[in-house]
Amino acid sequence: MTLATKPKVVVGMSGGVDSSMAAALLKEEGYEVIGVTLQIWDPTGPEVEGGCCSNSAIDDARRVAFILGIPHYVMNFRSYFKETVVDYFTQSYLYGETPNPCLACNRHVKFGEMLRKARGLGAEFIATGHYAQVLRDPSSERFLLSRSADQRKDQTYALYMLTQDQLKHTLFPLAEYKKEHIREMARERGLGVGDKPESQEICFIPDDDYASFLKERSEVPIKPGDFVDLAGKKLGRHEGIIHFTVGQRKGLGVTFGKPMFVVGLNPERNEVVLGEDKDVFTDTLWAEDLNWISIPELTEPIKVHAKIRYNSSGATATIIPGEIGSGYGVMVQFDEPQRAVTPGQAVVFYQGNLVVGGGKIISDPRGRDRGSKSVVRG
Repeated sequence: MTLATKPKVVVGMSGGVDSSMAAALLKEEGYEVIGVTLQIWDPTGPEVEGGCCSNSAIDDARRVAFILGIPHYVMNFRSYFKETVVDYFTQSYLYGETPNPCLACNRHVKFGEMLRKARGLGAEFIATGHYAQVLRDPSSERFLLSRSADQRKDQTYALYMLTQDQLKHTLFPLAEYKKEHIREMARERGLGVGDKPESQEICFIPDDDYASFLKERSEVPIKPGDFVDLAGKKLGRHEGIIHFTVGQRKGLGVTFGKPMFVVGLNPERNEVVLGEDKDVFTDTLWAEDLNWISIPELTEPIKVHAKIRYNSSGATATIIPGEIGSGYGVMVQFDEPQRAVTPGQAVVFYQGNLVVGGGKIISDPRGRDRGSKSVVRG
């Protein structure tokens, strides 16, 4: 057995193959490893099968820790998770946005509060099973976030909000591996999770029925409203803006004699704005709540490769500081129009494999052209 010669590291163990192998690899490298599983949702409530915060996930993580011979703790983050993730998720939908709760969880819980707890245990690092890589720029001495070796599984989009301090104290042991290799290594070590399927649903919403979840938790009633066209003409009625997202065609509940798409949401008027497919495209977006990684701040326009959703390939764009553009954090000007730019989602900027930074999409030109404050909260 390898004796621990490296610093203490707290590994977030979700019970899946990636976090299990992260713990295994770090122990084999000589780190003093502590496994922790975050209890972030009500253990007595409905369970999302295979979810990262389910009771079965905690059992799997505990069993893997026993096999590895490392201590394992369950940390109660339920109140903090509700405040920073669930409440944010609910409010964002009411504001006409389409939020990504995993980004909020990474920002506040996994790399925020978990790092604070880890320091309380005397650990120098935290680690997760994310497919990403932390580098150090010797000239600027900045910590950098780079894509992983497995481009198909790369998760840097979901980590753009990491601060310099968080990057300095975070390890990503899977950076150089591909997913199939990780599964094979887990089988070789007898961890029992090598063939475990990945969770695809939001971990705290059973059956992926987010509309029912929102109705139960909203402090205001979800009211019906109007479908309108880009000129504001009423086209029909809808059952509540929480049921819709930019780019949506199916599930409108009304037929119009031709394909119609959601091009925006106006929570102030409780309207769902519809248009044709061409109206779903835009070459400009605005973003706020920015985090910069490879640069300290944006002082002039720069060329980047921008991703507007996790599973997109991205596109060439120019990011422009707010004082030059819209007055918001940054304006992003794409070389080619992009489909379904969605307020509430993240836009992440790359140069090569490095993450320059990113922020929250808050508006697009259509909202301002209609003469209202914005299609979404501004």
